[in-house]
Amino acid sequence: MRVGLLERLDDIPAKEWDALGDPRYPFLRSDFLAALERGGSVGKRSGWQPFFVTLTDDRGLAAAAPGWLKTHSYGEFVFDFAWAQAYARHGLAYYPKLVVAAPFTPATGPRLLVRQGLDRSRVVPLLLAALEGAADERGLSSTHVLFPDEADRSIIAAREGWLMRRDCQFHWRNRGYACFEDFLAGFTAEKRKKARRERRRVVEGGITFRAVHGHEATRIEVLTAWELHRTTFRQRGSEPYLSAETFVAIARSMGGSLLFQFAMQGEEIVAVAVCFVGGDTLYGRYWGAAGDFHSLHFEACYHQGVEYCIAHGLSRFEPGTQGEHKVARGFEPTATHSAHRIADPRFARAIADYLRAEGAAVDEYAAGIRAHVPYRADLET
Repeated sequence: MRVGLLERLDDIPAKEWDALGDPRYPFLRSDFLAALERGGSVGKRSGWQPFFVTLTDDRGLAAAAPGWLKTHSYGEFVFDFAWAQAYARHGLAYYPKLVVAAPFTPATGPRLLVRQGLDRSRVVPLLLAALEGAADERGLSSTHVLFPDEADRSIIAAREGWLMRRDCQFHWRNRGYACFEDFLAGFTAEKRKKARRERRRVVEGGITFRAVHGHEATRIEVLTAWELHRTTFRQRGSEPYLSAETFVAIARSMGGSLLFQFAMQGEEIVAVAVCFVGGDTLYGRYWGAAGDFHSLHFEACYHQGVEYCIAHGLSRFEPGTQGEHKVARGFEPTATHSAHRIADPRFARAIADYLRAEGAAVDEYAAGIRAHVPYRADLET
């Protein structure tokens, strides 16, 4: 195994890259990453500079960690702004740092990618050692692996020098529902009544829905979706992470993996929920609307996604971060994870103490939220 470093995505042969990891996970496929670079959403100017640590053998690319040199902490969804501020108060530089992640995507998935057919138990420790060595050689303050799946998390957690962090999202799981009404049948009577009333208000507002996959959407529809999702970011005082060019490139290259849930009033698109389809999971990513429509956000971003999962036999729906309002609509607290290697031992000790207290608080929060899920007691498992 030979250690390498790639600082341009164009240097990675797409066929070799896609032979790594899990092809069902859309956010680290070559077409997704290429669309981000092509549209200027990643790159040195964006603060997401490719820093892919690789292992190669005689057959080519054997393993890789999709790393990024970050000059800020935006677009990560694992918040370490306070850590950066602590470094600054001590006159130290927290940035650049090394982040192993799917950019702008708080969705759990593989992070330590190994070519199929190789022994992961042998290759992953070599890849982690190469990742640590690359960070140390650059003198980086820290290395962060965000939203790793269970296989990667367990290996990292057993390795010396890494601190584990956990958080809580709200996910939906398919219990073998035949239709949306079958799903609602598992709610308590009060919660079921509220859900039906919420959906009825959208219908009474003259709203219908049209599900369009990326390869089916016209360029005008893709750009309309981008403009609508941009309104959500602007309401929060920022610009979207993904450029219009990135949206268009993803729609062209990822086909059925991109899903637009268009809300229609007559022939006009008035709102959209933007999702990605994985092997057995629907990932909700973005939302935007042209106006204020009663209950439309909940319908577009949650109810329509649940209906899609049931109709297409998907097991899970991950609608993104935060949002306790998801619980009343059938989403349950689910643990997510990240791993952190802090170079300075003084900060490592302080952050370790912080993470222990934070983890206990997250567990207590999730337990409290679970008491409010809408399901009948005989269905809670």
